[in-house]
Amino acid sequence: MALYESDHTVFMREMMAKHPEWLEDQRRGRAIWWDRKVDLNEEKSRRESTEAARPYPYDVNFEQ
Repeated sequence: MALYESDHTVFMREMMAKHPEWLEDQRRGRAIWWDRKVDLNEEKSRRESTEAARPYPYDVNFEQ
C-alpha cells in the first residue's frame, strides 16, 4: 500500500530540491516569528494593559 502525499507536499518537496538555498531563508523566517525567547513579564504587562473587550461591540444600544 502506497502512502498518500498531497499535491502541495509533492510540490514543496520538488521546489526545495530545485532550490536548496531556500532552506536558509526558511530558517531565517522561522527565527523571526517563532524561535525567539518570550519575556513573560512583558507578556503579562501587555495583557494587563489592554482594555477588556465588550461583550458584543456591534450592538449600538448596549451601554456599559
